[in-house]
Amino acid sequence: MYEVSSIFCSRKIACKSPYGAVPSGETVRLNIYPLRSAGILSAELLLTPDGSQAQTLPLHWNGYKGARDRYSIELPAGAPGLFWYCFCIHTEKETYYICRSSGGEGTVQDQPGSLFQMTVFDGNYAVAGWFGRGITYNIFPDRFCRTEIPPETGYRSERHVHHNWSDTPVYQPNAQGEILNNDFFGGSLKGVLSKLDYLESLHVQTIYFNPIFEAFSNHRYDTGDYQCIDPMMGTEEDFCTLCREAGKRGMRVILDGVFSHNGYDSRYFNARGHYDSVGAYQSKESPYFDWYDFSRWPDQYSSWWGIYTLPQVNEMNPKYLDYIITGADSVIRHWLKAGASGWRLDVADELPDAFIAKLNQAAREVKPDALVVGEVWEDASNKISYDVRRRYFQGGELDSVMNYPLRDGIMAYLTGSPAEDFAEKIECLRENYPRAMFYNLMNIIGTHDTPRAITALGARPDDWGASRDFRANHRLEGEALAHAKQLLKIAAILQFTMPGSPTIYYGDEAGQQGYEDPFNRRTYPWGEEDTELLSFYRTLCTVRSQNPALIDGELEFLEAKGAVLLYQRASEEERVLVTVNRGSEPVSYALEGAQEARDLFTGDGYADAEELVLELPPNSAQLYQLH
Repeated sequence: MYEVSSIFCSRKIACKSPYGAVPSGETVRLNIYPLRSAGILSAELLLTPDGSQAQTLPLHWNGYKGARDRYSIELPAGAPGLFWYCFCIHTEKETYYICRSSGGEGTVQDQPGSLFQMTVFDGNYAVAGWFGRGITYNIFPDRFCRTEIPPETGYRSERHVHHNWSDTPVYQPNAQGEILNNDFFGGSLKGVLSKLDYLESLHVQTIYFNPIFEAFSNHRYDTGDYQCIDPMMGTEEDFCTLCREAGKRGMRVILDGVFSHNGYDSRYFNARGHYDSVGAYQSKESPYFDWYDFSRWPDQYSSWWGIYTLPQVNEMNPKYLDYIITGADSVIRHWLKAGASGWRLDVADELPDAFIAKLNQAAREVKPDALVVGEVWEDASNKISYDVRRRYFQGGELDSVMNYPLRDGIMAYLTGSPAEDFAEKIECLRENYPRAMFYNLMNIIGTHDTPRAITALGARPDDWGASRDFRANHRLEGEALAHAKQLLKIAAILQFTMPGSPTIYYGDEAGQQGYEDPFNRRTYPWGEEDTELLSFYRTLCTVRSQNPALIDGELEFLEAKGAVLLYQRASEEERVLVTVNRGSEPVSYALEGAQEARDLFTGDGYADAEELVLELPPNSAQLYQLH
């Protein structure tokens, strides 16, 4: 056997060019470098288009590189899709395969093993790249801000309104064993409008709303009427005003589209008879009947994850397509014309590719730079759902996805996982995603579907197995809170310095705590903010907005070992270094290629004409501008 680390590495231009995902039709150059002493007779590329048979293509001897031979092949990238590959080497004595291992390195095996991935995409599709350049603020509408306490009357009788803004959301089941999510706090569009100065102080450029349409529940993922803003939130006129006023401040608005299912209590299904329509539950003659899949009408039907209040729809039904996408005043078109700049697609894994493509096309017809973001929790480039390989990034579907792999990597690293694992997770995405997508990701550390970031970082392992009553009432305090706050600051620095749009889940910046749903959906603590944490976030938002390298600079990991992580973002104008030490001991790092550094938080400068050495305190992260 010969050393494998230099035979092939998919992340090195000397081995694969161009780097990472490839536009369709572009020439790809692959080189392997076996030791000459191995006695190579021939070498081959085993290339498998996704879902097809493997092709065996000969590599050609192409000269020497030190003590190694170079075998090469050039081939045009085919139609958009995924291609899997490894190499086969025949020697005088044996046949080996060069397969993928960590870091994109090739490893020698007796049989084909893990394959390298090559993503081919439509290079003519231009993503809505404005999104990744700015900061996003994620608002759970009922819980961000209200201008008045909504009256109990005037809305559905099932709704309970909290008069105390700081109440704990209802989390106990009713007598029938159900948690109805029908308690409301009254957050509204006018409330958001009243806080635009606040959002501007955080340099927010995109407001992302969880659902705002009429629904039975407070989370509104059980849509009741796609054409109507929930009356407790306001009116369509209020929405237009908000979009207009936000636009004056350089902010855009994107909406949550819940299109794989809607509500049991909706204009379309109408199981409770609250609407004046004839719903599919009420009659087979309903204009909406074909939207649903009944196994036995009316009370046996497909529903999202078996939850009866969320009946699934047949997305490709022509009537449904017309209503949501293709019609002249479809849901997609209507709200873009009203002022929205894009859509986030709930459970994108459950929407057919053809549906997403039609939605994207309709959105672009209304606004050429309309954004379409998908909720995908894994690597979206190779995602399989319901036995189908998804085409999200191959052109004409998604402009971005929620970056859950980044969140998972940050949380794991800050709670004990080695820095090597974090760097590898990010590098896998960078290699697999088209560059425009990688720089357009929705970078999250918390959402309405996850525990609050500060709680996830500070909770004890036993907390998660404790009673719901415990998690409803428990708060981090004292040293535990101080430690969690410090970890949250490090998490935010990682989030804000990765390519993509750093997305703040409302209240995280103010120190709001909470375990799982509904405790992660508490109200924004107006007047009770953690002012020190909020000041930190304001500074971080300013740094992100004012340093071009953090917006579109290249990413390079310099050190990832144990508790220590260092990487830089470099543009033509500047270099920004990120240093993290989540360990308990200080670390010194000698910085090559720079004689001066300025701390972007404190403004302090450091200089050394020979070798600049930076001190990394324990449990800390710093940002430096390098010269």
